[in-house]
Amino acid sequence: MPKINVGDKAPVFELPVAMDKMWKLSDYIGKQNIVVLFFPLAYSSVCHQEMCSIRDGFREFKSLDALVVAISVDSPFVLAKWKEELALPFTLLSDFNKTVGPAYGAFHDKLGPLSGVEKRSAFVIDKKGIVRYASVSDDPAVIPDIVAVKNVLDGLK
Repeated sequence: MPKINVGDKAPVFELPVAMDKMWKLSDYIGKQNIVVLFFPLAYSSVCHQEMCSIRDGFREFKSLDALVVAISVDSPFVLAKWKEELALPFTLLSDFNKTVGPAYGAFHDKLGPLSGVEKRSAFVIDKKGIVRYASVSDDPAVIPDIVAVKNVLDGLK
């Protein structure tokens, strides 16, 4: 599985937001800095905590001219319901076919009884499509350092 490092060109991807709506990274490169978060599964306690902390500090991401997207292997239907329930102001993307997590080195082949879920990870991609921050945790209980993410974004202004 590839590992993405700071300074690498970010792998471009296209994932569903809904069954009839796709989101393409290439549509946003050159326009904004992008924070890509990978998380194992919607409705799990640590994922709930992580997404709510991003939601609660979302104004800071906007003030840093950053677009936030979060990705899991959940279906678009599950993600849409979870986004609505938590009132998340950012996009949730479905990597149901398990193509993007592995491309970013953010993928557990096996996590407990489950085969193939995203590793809890954070990447900052600058306007040129270069990775400026990369954090991938093998421990699903470890939430990315959001202060570090915001510091990198602040340096890109």
